[in-house]
Amino acid sequence: MRILFVMALALSVTGCTRWSMNSHLDNAYRAYDAGDCAKVTLELSQVDRTSRARPYVWPEVSMLRGQCLERQNLFVDAAQTYEYIITQYPQSEYAYRAHARLLTLEQLGHYHPERGDIVRPAVY
Repeated sequence: MRILFVMALALSVTGCTRWSMNSHLDNAYRAYDAGDCAKVTLELSQVDRTSRARPYVWPEVSMLRGQCLERQNLFVDAAQTYEYIITQYPQSEYAYRAHARLLTLEQLGHYHPERGDIVRPAVY
């Protein structure tokens, strides 16, 4: 009986975490649609905390974060976020989308890869 109780408790906790993560991600998309990037940042931060065991959601979170940075005219930060997605998740759909966003930023004059606009962090 005790083992059954522990198993049920473990299953309910993991389900609650996933539900919470999905809820925050949904709220982030709603806030993005409403143009509230401060709320998007808050919700994505909640997703980051609840998704540590679910790496499949990380490129999606980064993509939405990059789009908000663009909306706030923080083009260098957005470009760095997109480059991060491309290098860390090259096989994901979000890498393809991030590449498209970089091309759009370049066409709009906000991203110049040949000039070295993107500052690379030092490797330790």
